[in-house]
This record gives sequence, structure tokens and C-alpha cells, in this order.
Amino acid sequence: MTQLDTAQTVMSPRDYFLYAVMVFGWSTSWIMLKQQLGVVAPEVSLFWRYLAAALLMFGLSAVMRQQLRYVARDHLRFLALGLCLFSANFLLFYYAGSYGASGLLAVVFSTASLIIVLMVALASRRMPKWKHLLAAVIGISGVLLLYLPELQTSQTALLSLGLCLGGTLFFCTGNLVSAATQRAGLPVMGASTWGMAYGAGLLGLFALANGSPFIIEFTPVYLLSLAWLVVISSVITFACYLTLVGRIGPGRAGYATVMFPAFALLISTAFESYQWTAFALAGLGLVVTGNIIMLRSRR
Repeated sequence: MTQLDTAQTVMSPRDYFLYAVMVFGWSTSWIMLKQQLGVVAPEVSLFWRYLAAALLMFGLSAVMRQQLRYVARDHLRFLALGLCLFSANFLLFYYAGSYGASGLLAVVFSTASLIIVLMVALASRRMPKWKHLLAAVIGISGVLLLYLPELQTSQTALLSLGLCLGGTLFFCTGNLVSAATQRAGLPVMGASTWGMAYGAGLLGLFALANGSPFIIEFTPVYLLSLAWLVVISSVITFACYLTLVGRIGPGRAGYATVMFPAFALLISTAFESYQWTAFALAGLGLVVTGNIIMLRSRR
């Protein structure tokens, strides 16, 4: 049976709370990500981020007396999580942020909903539910409409788009690995802790191979954005997300990524003077519509 078969069909109040935390945490992460670019190499910024997140998770696990000892086979799963969810995916997005606006990153990341549905369907060798596919298409069409002018005018849009697509594919693969990990009975806390540790290790090795200096930009903006990305976007939000993957399935949990651009756009309006247009309003309407269809669908 696939994760789509075993996930619960009706979302509980707890699921909606976890969903809200996810949307808030990752909606704010895009503008924080942009603050990390410049002086410190992307892989080094991510190394500090997940090294701090892993240490924090190990501390919380010890306080909560969570299991942290696993067999070698389990560590292979954690290594896969580290590669897909806690290193390669965001590294590609960090590099993409050097060539395009944060809105473009959020737009491409939102395609995770459709990609996950297609990947699960491919793995199970059956067509996805038509409502799930319809919801993903409507939502993704909405976010594309939101950022259509940027895609048409940016000279580096193609390069940024390619990097973002690669990051999204890693993220979607990590979703399926996480679902399989939870089906194997491994706890979210332990998997996330070791996944972040392995992710930091992989990023450190890449930084060494790339000759990137391990430095920190000691400015309020950089340090604040780093702290936010560690505590809010990495530890808290990923814990909520991976828990939802096990409870409602990767398809519906991943669909939260379609909502991020809309909220990121509101943040951009407040801090980056984003100008709303008729296209933006129509796109936001499609995002909301697609989200409602996905959440109300039954398995």
C-alpha cells in the first residue's frame, strides 16, 4: 500500500494547526533566504543553518528522551533525507536566489504539489485522483499567473528556473523518502534530527570541495535571518511538515507549498513594495480555489 492509501482522509484540528504553522514558517523563509545571499557562500550559509538546527534538535531530543540510536539501514534513510530535504534542495534554491527574485523561487517550489502527485502515481502505477490533479493544476496556474510579468522580463529567469526545478525535484523525492521512513515506524523527531545532521555534513563536504571559506557575516540582518531560518523554518516548520506527511499523505501535505507564494507576496507587499495587479488578484483566487479542492477531496 502507498502513503496515499494509509493516510487519514479527514483533517483534524491538529492537522489544520500544523498546516498553518507550515504556511507561516515557509512563507517567511523566502525573504529571509534572500538576506543570506551576498558575502557568505550559499553552501556555507546552509551549513551553519543545518548545523545549528541539528544541534538544537539533538538537544530537544535529549530533553524529551527521544530515541536517537538506530541501525545502519535506518541511517541510510536519514542520509537520503539529509540529501533531499536538508541540503541539495535548498542549495539549489539559494543559488537560484542569486539570479532571480524570491517570488520566482516560491512559484517554482509550489509545483511540488503536482510533482508529488505524479511521482506517487508513477510509483504505484496508477492514475492520480482527478480532483487531486485538478487542484494542483488550478493552484499552480494561479501562482504562475501571479508572477507571469517577472518570468517575461527577467534576463536570468531561465537559469533560475532550472535551478529551482532541480531543488523542487529533490524536495519531492525527500517527501516520498519521509513517507517511507514513517511507514517503517521511525519517529519524525529522530529522522529529522539525523537528517539535518547528515544534511549539514553533506553541505560541509561540498563547501570544502568548492573551496568556500567557512565564515559568518556578523551583521544584524544576516544573524537574524540565520536564527529565523534555523528555529522557525528548519526545526519547527519541518517537524510540522514531516508529521503531516505521515498523517494526511505527501500529496495534500505538499500542496501547502502552493499557498506559500501568496503569503510571500503579502510579505513582499509590506517589505518590498510589491504592486498588486489584476493578474495577481486572479492568480491568488486560483491558488485559494485549488487549495480548497485539495483539502476537501477524499481518498
